[in-house]
Amino acid sequence: MNQPDISWQRGTLLRRYKRFMADVRLDDGSELTLHCPNTGSMRHCVVPESPCWFSDSGNPKRKYRHTWEVATTPSGDLAGVNTGRANHLVRAAIADGTIAELQGYDAVRSEVRYGAENSRIDFLLSHPDRPDCYVEVKSVTLMEAPGEGLFPDAISSRGSKHLRELIAVAEAGERAVLLFCVQHTGVQWVSPADAIDPVYGRTLREAVAAGVEVFAYGARIEPDAGHIALTHPLPVRL
Repeated sequence: MNQPDISWQRGTLLRRYKRFMADVRLDDGSELTLHCPNTGSMRHCVVPESPCWFSDSGNPKRKYRHTWEVATTPSGDLAGVNTGRANHLVRAAIADGTIAELQGYDAVRSEVRYGAENSRIDFLLSHPDRPDCYVEVKSVTLMEAPGEGLFPDAISSRGSKHLRELIAVAEAGERAVLLFCVQHTGVQWVSPADAIDPVYGRTLREAVAAGVEVFAYGARIEPDAGHIALTHPLPVRL
């Protein structure tokens, strides 16, 4: 999403609970419950009494019409915690030419079924004169050491499954890409979180050896403008 949202508001984060809920305090002292669109642990993204930003769906029929969008991390950096935005950010960055490695295709399809393990690929890029390109997107919001972005932030059997599917794609002669969408302003490179999920780290290295391409792109986050966009490539360190 490379255009500003209609409305992002600022609050003070109080707590995240029941996985999909978060409470914030507004400037007038009142409290509001937000939808938390993130299934991960959100490690280092939940800092009580820190500034946060949220969007308003404008839909009165939603039980929780407001959605948590951006958190302030312990380092003072910003993190885009709405994982549902990652695919939109990537699609916009492909369309505007930001992601140089994924240019030259004339069709982009989303959520296409593929693979022996009944998966859906985030994007399938195609061109009559080139092999199809399967792109799996992962959102990165965890920074442990300064500059070091890690994925995943919790054990992810689903993430390892996606890597196995990409390995099969590469072995079949198509193009397989894993793209880390880094929604954290402090991250300068990305690595697998071996201490959290060693299986994922091992499978990622196997995927690279099998021909899977791995890229990472960082984002500019401007929460007061309701704006996040991918802007620059980042190194991936294995």
